[in-house]
Amino acid sequence: MLFGKRKRIVKRILVIEDEPLTAFDNEVMIKDAGYEVVATHDDFEEAVAALDRGKVDLILSDVRLRGKKTGIHLAKEAQKRGVPLLFVTGAPPENASDLALGCLHKPYSARQLRKALEVIDQHLAGEQPKVPKGMELYAPKQAG
Repeated sequence: MLFGKRKRIVKRILVIEDEPLTAFDNEVMIKDAGYEVVATHDDFEEAVAALDRGKVDLILSDVRLRGKKTGIHLAKEAQKRGVPLLFVTGAPPENASDLALGCLHKPYSARQLRKALEVIDQHLAGEQPKVPKGMELYAPKQAG
């Protein structure tokens, strides 16, 4: 398909956010960008249950969550399952690059979120994306 858009790798996104307004805004922005929101939750246990229910291509997770377990715990669980995770937080953990594909720093706009999702998709496809302001993309995709 010459000059066509390549198929997205990321189609189904799980949103994990403890701030209800931010969670709602993310859900709307993600749907408007043409992705499917698998679920939106605010704690670790609900996130894991959503992962158990069906295919997830990417997890968007805050670090701070409701309950005792954090987005750091979720990132470790996602790694075990081979599901990429993008932190969306104002304060990424020091070892974020060991846990996630990247971090989109709060506050961010709808445009920045859309661009971050595109960058993650390109990164997973083995491309060298241009990382937008307000986002960090960690170590190159590991061959596997």
